[in-house]
Amino acid sequence: MELSIRDFYSKHGKRLKLELTGAGKLENKILVPEAERPGLSLAGFVQNRAKGRILIFGRAELQFLQDLEPSIRRERLLAVLGVDVPTVIVSRGFAPLPELAMICKERSIPLFATPIPTMELFTQITVILAEESSEKISKHGTLVEAFGVGVFITGDSAVGKSEAALGLIERGHRLISDDVVRIKKRESTYLEGSGPELTRHLLEIRGIGIINVAHLYGAVCVSERQRIDVIVELEAWNDKHFYDRVGLEEKRREILGVKVPYHIVPVKPGRDIVLLIETIVLNHRLKELGYNSAKEFNRKLLETIAKHKRQEGAYETAARSEG
Repeated sequence: MELSIRDFYSKHGKRLKLELTGAGKLENKILVPEAERPGLSLAGFVQNRAKGRILIFGRAELQFLQDLEPSIRRERLLAVLGVDVPTVIVSRGFAPLPELAMICKERSIPLFATPIPTMELFTQITVILAEESSEKISKHGTLVEAFGVGVFITGDSAVGKSEAALGLIERGHRLISDDVVRIKKRESTYLEGSGPELTRHLLEIRGIGIINVAHLYGAVCVSERQRIDVIVELEAWNDKHFYDRVGLEEKRREILGVKVPYHIVPVKPGRDIVLLIETIVLNHRLKELGYNSAKEFNRKLLETIAKHKRQEGAYETAARSEG
């Protein structure tokens, strides 16, 4: 991760109520997606400090520094405020100590102040940096939420992705993004999709044009982001292609290292694609609850075959006894 302080300030300064109180290099890079309170370092233990972290000075740090002799205070601050520190933020509306402001100026470290309490600030910055550093990718497709499940609809151009999404919206489901879906990896375990701000709430339908789903169907039918739980690929029906009719094999597609359940749905006139997608979603929810229809059918089938074999064996034994 390499996020400049300039970008961090322009994107999140308003949310964090940051006020630039000292000039510095706004081109400094945040290298570690974590903030740090330099409590132990101010006591003289500066080994094993990670480079490139935002430093937060709260009430505890400022009070500790104020109790030190001026010469020791400057010495400790010099040890903590190395050239690898991208920026310093003073929380709770406190004024920066003169020595802190001076060293930041000497070393071109941007100095900010905010009225936000220290722990709240620490938490907010941690969340922001985690989001900034998460892996991301943009993919062509349409993302909808149906029955609480995020469905990423993919397929070739003009196969009917937007029309399928429109049908789902008419049944009370939600649009997240059409055409371009921005995908982020969250907590290294799941994917979250959203759309560009320019096309938010918009759906492109060939023959009609661009429609605003929020205006036509209401704000309840749109959402800004959604976890991606299922991928549905629409493809033109091919008589030579073998399509799974049982569903024992659970296919998955990998995006950003995360494997997501994946279904191919062939499209041809007369097939209700919206109903099929709803069925995929409901079946997915059943699987999440521990019930797999295909495996249950397979289990019953094997039991039936075994039962018939036992009966045939009994008949053969009885026939040999009579003979």
